[in-house]
Amino acid sequence: MKTMKNWLLSGLLFLMVSTVFSQGKITGTITDGQGPLPGANVTVKGTSEAASTGYDGKFTISSSTKAGQLIVSYIGYQNQTINFTISNGTANLGNIVLVANSNELSEIVVKSSVVDVAKDRKTPVAVSTIKASEIQQKLGTQEFPEILKSTPSVYATKSGGGYGDSRINIRGFDQKNIAVMINGMPINDMENSAVFWSNWAGLSDVTSAMQVQRGLGSSKLAISSVGGTINIVTKTSDQKGGGSIGSSFGNANYLKTQASYSTGVLENGLSASVLFSHTQGDGYIDGTQFAGDNYFIGLGYQTKDKKHDFQFTMTGAPQWHNQRSTFITLATYQKYGTADDPNTKYNSDWGTLNGEEYNMKRNFFHKPVMSVNWDYTINETTKLSAIVYGSWGRGAGTAATGGINGKFSTDASFRKADGTIDFDKIYAYNTGLPIQYNTNGVPTGAFVTRTKINGQYVNSANAGAIANSATGIPGGAPATSAGISRIMSTNEHNWYGGVINLDKKISEHLTWDIGLDARTYFGRHYQNVNDLLGGNIFYDNKNVNFQPQGRYLSETYSAAAPWNAWSNSDNVEKIGFHNDSKVNWIGAFTQMEYSNDNLTAFIQGAVSNQAFQRIDSFIYLTSDPLSKTSFEKILGGNVKGGANYNFDEHHNVFANAGYYSKQPFFNAVYPNNKSVVNPNLKNEKVLGIEGGYGYRSKIVNLNLNYYYTTWKDRNYRFNDGAAGNPNGYFDFEGINEMHTGVELEANSRITNRLRVNGMFSYGNWEYAGEAKSTRFDQNNVALSTSTLYLDKVKVGDAAQLTAALGASYEVLTRVTLDANYNYYNNLYASIDPTKFSAQDNKGSLELPSYGLFDAGFSYKMLVGKNKDNSVNFRFNLNNVFDKTYIAESKTNIFASDNINASNPALGTYESTGQVYNGVATANQVWFGFGRTYSFSMRFDF
Repeated sequence: MKTMKNWLLSGLLFLMVSTVFSQGKITGTITDGQGPLPGANVTVKGTSEAASTGYDGKFTISSSTKAGQLIVSYIGYQNQTINFTISNGTANLGNIVLVANSNELSEIVVKSSVVDVAKDRKTPVAVSTIKASEIQQKLGTQEFPEILKSTPSVYATKSGGGYGDSRINIRGFDQKNIAVMINGMPINDMENSAVFWSNWAGLSDVTSAMQVQRGLGSSKLAISSVGGTINIVTKTSDQKGGGSIGSSFGNANYLKTQASYSTGVLENGLSASVLFSHTQGDGYIDGTQFAGDNYFIGLGYQTKDKKHDFQFTMTGAPQWHNQRSTFITLATYQKYGTADDPNTKYNSDWGTLNGEEYNMKRNFFHKPVMSVNWDYTINETTKLSAIVYGSWGRGAGTAATGGINGKFSTDASFRKADGTIDFDKIYAYNTGLPIQYNTNGVPTGAFVTRTKINGQYVNSANAGAIANSATGIPGGAPATSAGISRIMSTNEHNWYGGVINLDKKISEHLTWDIGLDARTYFGRHYQNVNDLLGGNIFYDNKNVNFQPQGRYLSETYSAAAPWNAWSNSDNVEKIGFHNDSKVNWIGAFTQMEYSNDNLTAFIQGAVSNQAFQRIDSFIYLTSDPLSKTSFEKILGGNVKGGANYNFDEHHNVFANAGYYSKQPFFNAVYPNNKSVVNPNLKNEKVLGIEGGYGYRSKIVNLNLNYYYTTWKDRNYRFNDGAAGNPNGYFDFEGINEMHTGVELEANSRITNRLRVNGMFSYGNWEYAGEAKSTRFDQNNVALSTSTLYLDKVKVGDAAQLTAALGASYEVLTRVTLDANYNYYNNLYASIDPTKFSAQDNKGSLELPSYGLFDAGFSYKMLVGKNKDNSVNFRFNLNNVFDKTYIAESKTNIFASDNINASNPALGTYESTGQVYNGVATANQVWFGFGRTYSFSMRFDF
């Protein structure tokens, strides 16, 4: 602590000395005409004298130049040059209003050429930018991806509704096919390209700006940008000195506290920035309590000659949250509500144990990421940028295993009248007490009692339907010996990578980039026991090394948020499965760009080689060659090109095209968790073509574009789970999709106080042609093959028509009201491809359209002797009119379908009244959230 104090005092001393020898101070406030722009960069032209604005938009520069020009830049706004003259030691420039460039991330803000951001009227891609102030204001209790919901072709939902369980879809492609980048670092999982937003719940606290590039985007890397790329630029350590303390609360006991501080750039070139926040709540959905923390550490150093800039960042978000992960039928929501007012908060995964919330489905994880960015200005025409990073993950998701006399924990026998699980009854049975099963929530019938095995209550994966099950207890154990446990499917991984890019200006108009992208990933996957729920010991007989006797295990492991993300699990007792995966990636990329006053054109190419290895000494003996496979290497890559032409300061057009050969995911290389390579491996082929028009003026900015994307040889499979083949799966070949659409985005500054923004997107996303379905057993042996008639079937899981209209108005100085309306139509359910074996199928189920209205209020109060600090108040009200709506459906059951396919005389769902808002009540759906609110207060100093 003493060292830290000395360092801070030294820094303050340097600042005071520099002030004494300067000509004076330049001060001012940067705004967008409505409010301050925190983090804007202000530089004295031709010098290294610079500053960043605080949360109030104010800046101060100690300048050695008596007169000159300031260059002001901010993400999403046009750079502005301001003349200044210092008189009597000061130059107060007052309010400086920047003009929005809605699609620009400034080169000055983003220093590294590793971070591929699109530039307005230059980069020929469709793009939208969200700035930090908008995230801070409007996110509230929403999930991080939801801040993008008012951008074209984006569909973001909360999915089951647990903390961080949200998902995003762009142009009809799910987030496994959307590249997510943080400061130039790819974060999609290297095994399956997944992004779990609960792992990144703290991003909203540390994001300086976020840019969504729809389509193949401008990234030079060979990444999974089929639907688009989300570029996230986090806070840097060289922002203006100062800090903030804040808190917010909302419905369902939501509470968040946050504190941050930055030193600013010291005289010696060092800078530091730290942030910590804590969030907790009961969850809007029943039984979804959560708690999470977020930390950010940024350290920076810039040499005096400005040639070298180093930025070290580390951020993480350890969290735990109870989930609603079991899909629920509409009829069940109605059962625990009413036919006209279903209980949309109902969760079938939870109950109480000893009076406390208990959920069979809990997720906990900690995935810190650490990176070092180095930018080296070699000379006026050559720049080298590099990032080296590491990410470590530790956590799991819990679930139930075992049963009681063949009844699972989700059985009606353990349901209370309100639909929650009677965990006290399960616990009582597990400890040997007699219980009665529930009928309609009431205990009825004969008492049942558990049997001990060798003097102990032994839990296992056996449901207790029969004695001496193959997965149960050996030696003729009775069925009544089985119990129910909560187990964890654990994921651990270590991930290291680096990107290096050389940017060379060959001539006045021509720039060449070349670079390398390397990554290595090790993942470990296994199950272990979390809670025996009163049992004494757990029996597992899945490990081939201990068969036929099996093992009796007594250790249980916590499901709390793990702060230690570097733990070693070698000595952890593993059940069910245990396998490791290794994925290596090496890629090279290059780009040539031509740019003059009116024309920008580029062509780029990337190639990558992925190598996949599976290690499994759990289902294979170590003497079996399949216990450790050799690396399966697959080559992929892309080529892209495009051009933008500015007719004048108002009008521009652009076009781009690209082709991507995309490697399959790990589970496609080694299907069904076995170590046999898929003999039908194919790269997915993606072709994208796009064109657009832009208009800019002082009053309105507008972008209109059209896209055409084909996706061929899509790798797709899912578990069978049917009787007779419970551990089998379906594999699909020849699934092709075509996604086309138009997008319009506009924003207008009607007056200095009134701003209006809007968007409209219409997509036509369909499957193309026929496909083939092959059913396999658990040993990857083909059982049957059938043709699937998917041509012209709508792609589900996202609204194909979206629209938004919003406005904000400064009613008084620093008092702003804003509102936004979002509309969704042409929303189709997810499809089960196996249901399309008939040519006369009904296609995809269309869900009801819906619209949501959000509103907010902001007030900034200036405080302090010089009014240079502020207290900020914000109130958000989402879904103001408490609209009930279906956000997604897992199933594809039509109202006109028979309720019993084998007995049509029973009628259809529609004829028997089993529909809700026109949708058959047998469908498994997620409802969206009703009305929610949040209120926040933040002190900036």
